[in-house]
Amino acid sequence: MKFMKLGSKPDSFQADEDNIRYVATELATDIVINIGGVKFYLHKFPLLSKSEHLQKLVASTSDDGDEILIQEIPGGPAAFEICAKFCYGMTVTLNAYNVVAARCAAEYLEMYESVEKGNLVYKIDIFLNSSIFRSWKDSIIILQTTKSLLPWAEELKLVSHCLDSIATKVCMDTTKVEWTYTYNRKKLPSENGKDPLWNGVRRPQVVPKDWWVEDLCELQIDLYKRVITTIKTKGRVSSDLIGEALIAYALRRLPGFSKGIVQSGDITKYRSLAETIVRLLPTEKGSVPCGFMLRLLRAAILLECEETERNELMRRISQQLDEVTVADLLIQSSTRETTMYNVDIVQGLVEMFVAHEQNAKNALLVDSDFQENRSPRFASDASKVLVAKLVEGYLAEIARDPNLSLSKFVNLANTVSSFGRASHDGLYRAIDMYLKEHPGISKSERKTICRLMDCRKLSADACMHAVQNERLPLRVVVQVLFFEQIRQATLSVDNSTQELPGSIRALLPGGSHGSSRSTTNTEEDWDAVPTAEDVKALKGELATLRLGGSGSDRNLNDGAKNDAEKVAAGKLKGLVMSKIFSKLWSNKERNGEISSSDTSGSATAEETKSTPSRSRRHSVSLSEHP
Repeated sequence: MKFMKLGSKPDSFQADEDNIRYVATELATDIVINIGGVKFYLHKFPLLSKSEHLQKLVASTSDDGDEILIQEIPGGPAAFEICAKFCYGMTVTLNAYNVVAARCAAEYLEMYESVEKGNLVYKIDIFLNSSIFRSWKDSIIILQTTKSLLPWAEELKLVSHCLDSIATKVCMDTTKVEWTYTYNRKKLPSENGKDPLWNGVRRPQVVPKDWWVEDLCELQIDLYKRVITTIKTKGRVSSDLIGEALIAYALRRLPGFSKGIVQSGDITKYRSLAETIVRLLPTEKGSVPCGFMLRLLRAAILLECEETERNELMRRISQQLDEVTVADLLIQSSTRETTMYNVDIVQGLVEMFVAHEQNAKNALLVDSDFQENRSPRFASDASKVLVAKLVEGYLAEIARDPNLSLSKFVNLANTVSSFGRASHDGLYRAIDMYLKEHPGISKSERKTICRLMDCRKLSADACMHAVQNERLPLRVVVQVLFFEQIRQATLSVDNSTQELPGSIRALLPGGSHGSSRSTTNTEEDWDAVPTAEDVKALKGELATLRLGGSGSDRNLNDGAKNDAEKVAAGKLKGLVMSKIFSKLWSNKERNGEISSSDTSGSATAEETKSTPSRSRRHSVSLSEHP
């Protein structure tokens, strides 16, 4: 720390109790100056010879014995004592902690060169410009001291000089940084002087680009805001570094921020701090990690920050939603809510992402109109897949909440339903978790939630799990089994086949998504949860058909796609639809659950045998019904 000594005489100021100061000398004092309740018993001559303001005060006092009252002097009694000692020629030491107060007090007392050469104002200005403003840490210290000396420090441009000094050093090339700074974060070996020797000579220490970040965290938020704004104005520091500085400041100044909570304390202070950090965020996309902004959003919600700041955060986050993890999205609900997590915030983020992607797509289409022979390809496809997987993972987590309504689950899933995904395993996992934690939902609700997934996009492992899943409606279980066998039967012919062959698609009860009814089983039958015996039968058929399918596939020729379709259709017709449905029907007959529509369907079975023109789905469903 820089310092300057003024005067050469010994310090003879003494104190009597807490509110009396006097000079220990044989000469009697002839003036009493009251500074904020502290009385100074002094002599007129040394004071008036250097202070024009005191000359005016004494001249306006009628009697010599009157006490002069000064209430508004900046810096209070401590700053006045420094000025008084300077007037007496006593030794006084100025440093970063007291120099601003002394400068403001000297200005108030009008201790100018016009009164006496080499006066205090002149000497302090020399010290500030030659030493203090050239020191990194001293500049930060005196900026902190200006807060209690406003508006004097502002009018004397001490604040602006401090800001410019700090910002100039931050923008300086790191090779020119020669002063000390605080840096406790993890460094590279080359940054902390532990780099191995090169040709027997240690390489010079490298100054990290963010060397200034930690020291600025010592500033209060109002001063910190002004420093960051000044640094931005100079335009020589990257937005990534600005973002890193804001992260470090939030971690230092918001208690519990790193853990996603806000500890009790001065809520108004923390609210102002969070709102200011949001306003200071760089505008460039990607300059601040999305995870940090989500934690900041969580803090803004807990602190009940202004809606403007929350909406701005959500807008920024939605543009980088593909960088988020599921853990980042698990924002706790307020105590007024019944659910564990704030699903509405995530719903809003995803909707903003969808709108942003659509706007980007439209803009690209417009631009492509001016360029011939250009087929638009959207770079956002990968981002959509990542966001879709993110939502699936988030749904699986919030599905454990017993208070989560089905509508919120379905609405969030539908938001990304248009995003193309090769697999729906994540969505199936989320649906299964919801059904497990909400066993009391109705059949129609089970049907609604299961419609979210496409059974054709389930992996082999997911299919095996689904066939054994007693929580799924029967319709879904049969669809899963059906599509798995189609995949096994046609895999060796054409792995890229997306649409089902017509002959096979006709066998599927209720269509590929269960949107229409089977002509044999009632809608209630298909939506019913399978019994343990049904699940066991389906599991056995899955294993049997998988073995049979792999053997048949090995005998297929490369150009025999139609034959493969017939083989697959025949297997499913002969095994799946006949064995499984006959077992399900026999179970219903034993339990006395066959409805009038079931009976009519049974009566039609004989007619089907003699009438080849009947619907294939109808005849297959009843082919082995007794």
